[in-house]
Amino acid sequence: MKHLIKKAIVVAIVLGIAGVAAAWYFQKEDGQTVLFRTAEVKRGDLIVSISATGTVEPEEVVDVGAQVAGQIVSFGEDADGKTVDYGSVVKKGTVLARIDDSLYTADEAVAEAQVRSADAGVEVAKANLEEMKAKFRDAERNWFRAQKLGPSEALAQSSYDAYQSAYETAQANVTVGRATVIQAQAAVAQAQASLKRTQRNLGYCTITSPVKGVIIDRRVNTGQTVVSSLNAPSLFLIAKDLRRMQVWVAVNEADIGKIYPGQPVTFTVDAFPGETFRGEVGKVRLNASMTQNVVTYTVEVITDNSSGRLLPYLTANVQFELNRRNGVLLVPNTALKWMPSADEIAPEFRQTSKKPSGEKGGPQLGVETSRGQGKSTAGMVWFPDGQYARPLQVQGGLTNGATTEVEGKGLTEGMKVVTGLQAGTVGQAGVNNPFTPKFRARSGKSK
Repeated sequence: MKHLIKKAIVVAIVLGIAGVAAAWYFQKEDGQTVLFRTAEVKRGDLIVSISATGTVEPEEVVDVGAQVAGQIVSFGEDADGKTVDYGSVVKKGTVLARIDDSLYTADEAVAEAQVRSADAGVEVAKANLEEMKAKFRDAERNWFRAQKLGPSEALAQSSYDAYQSAYETAQANVTVGRATVIQAQAAVAQAQASLKRTQRNLGYCTITSPVKGVIIDRRVNTGQTVVSSLNAPSLFLIAKDLRRMQVWVAVNEADIGKIYPGQPVTFTVDAFPGETFRGEVGKVRLNASMTQNVVTYTVEVITDNSSGRLLPYLTANVQFELNRRNGVLLVPNTALKWMPSADEIAPEFRQTSKKPSGEKGGPQLGVETSRGQGKSTAGMVWFPDGQYARPLQVQGGLTNGATTEVEGKGLTEGMKVVTGLQAGTVGQAGVNNPFTPKFRARSGKSK
């Protein structure tokens, strides 16, 4: 029984193979139907561009820091009366945060006391000066009388000398008194300057917005201590105007020579798929950067953001427009590259050239097939005609690597052009499914 089953299976396999062979045999005898892959000739806009990646940045950002050290005790309120936070709209002078000011209030009190003490010192110095002036006037009178008498029996020489010394000493003391007043006044100025410094430091305990804008980053929390040293700690990042944004794009050195101010730019962001934003090149920064031996330049692209849809720091896929053609006929580049085999060409477009004996050959095209990419290049497209393909000479224009601008006599919008062969069709090399058995086709009548 088992032997019969095995025999039946073998017979079925043999019959199946015979059926496939017969089908292939007779199909080749009758001619095989070629199935072409096609695409439409379309009319549209062609843009030749350079692709790069960048980051959406606010056009102008102000980094608000702290000039004094201390603990954050509270935050201010924004234009809507809410606590200042990410996205808060603030005006110039809006209180952003307050730092504990107890130490700075004490310093201010000390400075005020020093100013009052210096003021008192000025008054003392002035009073001493007046006293010295009075003593000087008394010594001056005594010395004037002593000069009239001179050293004599009425005035001893020692008394004469004492009056002279007292006069000169009083005169010097007046000079010293004037200098003391000036010194006291300078001490007042110094104390007042110290008071202003302490008052300014006290004012720094209240962090205010220097501009009108939107807070895009808040880097501190209540209770956090900020320490101001050589560099002011950053507390808030404020964008002045989010209605105008920039895209900072890293452009390879090989392409930077094609970038210029005012150049049209389009870009997309992952946050809004399918939506294209427009802008123009603002400037090309000269400070290049090198990463793994690759030199790139940062290009600033200016774009309008009146809708407010673009958010800071989104990743942008940027296209710098190099050239554009509007309303031209377009074909895929695959249509320009595809070439049919000899038996796929319509018979009237074939011609046979004689080959020397022993040299392989076959039907040759009677048309020129030069093609290329770029401007003003001759090329050829093929359009299907049943199981054959017919050629059409075209002139190529701009190409973006995937699509090419073409024009030619008889070429119209909507025409089908061949881009290749469908799967399972005998192609240019006559190769079908590699697993299909190959049989030799009959070349003539049976004998």
